[in-house]
Amino acid sequence: MSGNLQLLSDTLAAAKSEGRSALIAYLPAGFPTVDGGIEAIKAVLDGGADVVEVGLPHSDPVLDGPVIQTADDIALRGGVKIADVMRTVREAHEATGKPVLVMTYWNPIDRYGVERFTAELAEAGGAGCILPDLPVQESALWREHAEKHGLATVFVVAPSSKDERLAQITAAGSGFVYAASLMGVTGTRATVSSQAQDLVERTRATGTDLPVCVGLGVSNATQAAEVAGFADGVIVGSAFVKAMLDAPDDAAGVEAVRALAGDLAQGVRRQA
Repeated sequence: MSGNLQLLSDTLAAAKSEGRSALIAYLPAGFPTVDGGIEAIKAVLDGGADVVEVGLPHSDPVLDGPVIQTADDIALRGGVKIADVMRTVREAHEATGKPVLVMTYWNPIDRYGVERFTAELAEAGGAGCILPDLPVQESALWREHAEKHGLATVFVVAPSSKDERLAQITAAGSGFVYAASLMGVTGTRATVSSQAQDLVERTRATGTDLPVCVGLGVSNATQAAEVAGFADGVIVGSAFVKAMLDAPDDAAGVEAVRALAGDLAQGVRRQA
């Protein structure tokens, strides 16, 4: 069973052909429950997201700010397992036909087994993984199995990344490059970091053909339009999680993220 790397690449290329950025959403699996999380992710995709990242909840999410940490804690207290993450990927992809990635720290994959994880993710219809804490120089085993199973390997670059390291990452990665727009943890912000555009330009200057997608801080259509002016994709996570957390009940949360996806989808199209 081959994963959906090609679907991811085709989806990002289709957005580019429309003269716009892709909208990439993030929500953790198991939040507020496994079933509730699946409904929320389907709603985000139905609402206008082109791609979704399913977070694998972690007890020490070093890149994630307090909003996503709160959601992860709820999911972990609910007993979420890797099997639930795979089920979330499968049901979201089957319901929408859109590419679904997993965003995870390396430790859970290492414990679970690389071959087992990649085989199960491909079988579930997954498009690949975003691995924020896996150094490119230690990624050969993962990339071997990901390539075998047709899965993207998405690395994260930051404003602190030197040009030499950017070149190493773009040479090794697939699917797209995740450009963290600022130093620090995830979370919504009043303004989009000015470092983001410079990072996108430096990443493209490596000569890569990979789309460069920007995450960390985008929370509304105006910011999405701003980032869409220079990035191939706009990644939104904390704003979706916050909409779920602020909702009076799970059903209202699902409708809130559907509406937010629609608003952001309009934002990335303002550049068209």
